[in-house]
This record gives sequence, C-alpha cells and structure tokens, in this order.
Amino acid sequence: MSSSLFFILPALGGYALVSHYLLKNPLVLHKKKRTGFYCTHISHRGGKSNGVAVECGSEMLELDCHLTLDGHVVVSHDENLLRQTGHNVSVSSLRLQVRSRIRTRILQTFWRYSTGRDRKIALLEDVFRKFPHIPVSIEIKENNMQLIEKNSSMPYSFTMGRGLILLLLFYTGLLPFAPLGESLLQFYLPHIFNRTYVPEKRWLRNRLTVYHSLICVANRNVNVHLFVCNKDEDIKLAFDVGATGVMSDYPSLLTSYLSRNRRD
Repeated sequence: MSSSLFFILPALGGYALVSHYLLKNPLVLHKKKRTGFYCTHISHRGGKSNGVAVECGSEMLELDCHLTLDGHVVVSHDENLLRQTGHNVSVSSLRLQVRSRIRTRILQTFWRYSTGRDRKIALLEDVFRKFPHIPVSIEIKENNMQLIEKNSSMPYSFTMGRGLILLLLFYTGLLPFAPLGESLLQFYLPHIFNRTYVPEKRWLRNRLTVYHSLICVANRNVNVHLFVCNKDEDIKLAFDVGATGVMSDYPSLLTSYLSRNRRD
C-alpha cells in the first residue's frame, strides 16, 4: 500500500496542478465563447420596485414568463394571478383574449407609465418591441417544454441541476475539461442567501460560501449575475467576488452605486 502511494500521490498532485492551470487558462482547451452582450446593471423582475428600469440606466431586464392556453408567452412572476389581479386563475388556463380583459390591482409590468394607467399583463413579444436593443433574461418558472422551445434559439443560463453539476465538476477538478454550452450563470449572492436562510451558526455560513467557486466560469466568458442586491453592501460584495453583473429590484439604487463607484 505504501509503495503505491509513491505513484498515486505524484499523479494526484500533477492532476491538481494541471486542473488549476487550465481553470485559470481555459482557452488552452476551449474556444473563447462568443457573447452577444455584457451587462453590469440588471433589473430583477424588470425593476418592479421603482419606476422605469431602462430610464434608470438598466442594461438588462430579468423577467418571469408563462404560457397561456393558446400558446402566447406572457410576463408574470406568478403562474396563478390571484396576488396580481384578485382573480384565482392560472395563466396556463387562460386564452389571450381573456388575458386582455384582466385588470391588475397592482401595476408590476416593467414599462409602467408614470400615470399608472397601463394595467395590462404584458406579452413577451411586446417587451421585445418596446425595448429592441435591451437584452432580456427570461426565467421560465415551470418545466414546460413548449415554452422552452419557443425560446430555444436564445443564449441560455444554467439550470439548478446544471449548477449542481458545475459545483461537482469544480471540486473534483474536472471543470476545466468540461464543455459549457451556457452563456449565463445567475445565482443568489451567497451573503444574501446566508443572511436569509441560514441560522446564526458561523460554521454553517462559511460552508455555504462554496458558491463563490461558481465565479470561476467567468474565465470561460460566461456572464455571472448575482442577485438580489438591494443594498450598497450587497452590490459591492457581488462585484468584489467577481460577478460580471448585478441584479437588483431597485434600478435607481444600482445606478447610483455604479456612478459613485465607476468600474473599469
């Protein structure tokens, strides 16, 4: 057994060194991924909490989408419209002409006018027409292949399952050798996740910081967006750990931070 260690330990050491080198220099094995956009300022749910996100300087809108019964993609965080409209109905049970008659009690569409008179639930195609030059990150809330196929030609992000595989590949040293088809990695800022869900046990919180390791995919020209950063301290931490973009509910807050802390 001891004699075999003379072979095993150098092999493991060499593997670790090669893996670390390729992790830092991914272009040795992989072609540089082409990306159609690079966004620092991202509005979570279209900047739902204060006004017109694009006018506040947002470079990307993050939206949740669902599919109507007759195959139209609509922008809505919830599949059930009770909270938004007072009607206990699901988007998937409605046809487009029914959707047009629903009037929401709370205006949450990302392009809302200052008069507050526009109370429609938005079609995704309306979003593209309204902001043809603004990238839109679309979150599909359910495993709906018909809805996914309607957006199949777009750059796509890591799913939760793929994110877990990514983490496993990182800790086994295999990540530098694995191809990545995704163009985006969007995840909670670990500090916010810890603060919200983890009890005041220091050792537990430290263990959850392993999610910072996902930042390494930025070396593969994958955009890394951390959310939901609604405080200056969270925005700063997200950029400090290597995020290429920050997602916030408050576009004006993020704009103010970026103007005060200009990044190269």
